[in-house]
Amino acid sequence: RHALGYDRPFLIRYGDYVRQLVTLDLGLSDSTGEPVSSILIRTLPISMALVIPGFVLGNVLGLALGLLAAWHRGKWLDKLVMGGSVVGMSISFIVIIIGLQILLCTPYGLNLFPVRGWQVHDAGSYFYYVTVPTLALVMVTLGYNTRFYRAVMADEIERDHIRTLKAYGARPAEILFKHVLKNSLIPVLTRIMFSVPFVLISGSLLLESYFGIPGIGLVTFNAITSGDQPILKAVVGLTGVLFVVALTINDLLYSVVDPRVAK
Repeated sequence: RHALGYDRPFLIRYGDYVRQLVTLDLGLSDSTGEPVSSILIRTLPISMALVIPGFVLGNVLGLALGLLAAWHRGKWLDKLVMGGSVVGMSISFIVIIIGLQILLCTPYGLNLFPVRGWQVHDAGSYFYYVTVPTLALVMVTLGYNTRFYRAVMADEIERDHIRTLKAYGARPAEILFKHVLKNSLIPVLTRIMFSVPFVLISGSLLLESYFGIPGIGLVTFNAITSGDQPILKAVVGLTGVLFVVALTINDLLYSVVDPRVAK
């Protein structure tokens, strides 16, 4: 308790913790002795490069499938999309990762991509290493995104002004993108911004620990297994800060997509 500082009063420890977050003086890693801030600066860009493609694709495809299913609500296409979403949601992230590794990264499958590692030097090597983790992230998030976006879009499609547009013969593409999607942007933005900290930390943790990618997720995983408290405190604290920043930006975007919110 003395070595970890637990014998000091709580308010003093909490004050030191807040000071470290504000000044970004996060101490030294118990495992390597390297400044924690240097570790985060080195690993955070790798994690962002790893998860951003899958995060963007998962949301874009989820929006497209949600719009498609909502437009054909109750028909076979809607049931097919929703059935696929439920199947995707029922499969564990770990199972998806291992399955893709076997299928795409080993001689038992296509053997097209590396099983582990992150030797990125240019655009070609980046796509070579990021493809399988991106597919895994898309597959594990697509079902959840599709069901959420379909529910939002289906509710908007049932509104009176959309029925009026249909009655006047407006084109489906105009109805979906100019009216339905535009009027649904507040819940869409809320989901996207709220998902950013989760995807960046928890998504990268699983992907990086399985694919051996030296990002913030792998650093966090190693800190958990070794009990490296300075790193864990920094990751937890900065994740909380990221939540606050993301939700603040989200509130500001509300007034952009719907001026009525600012009134």
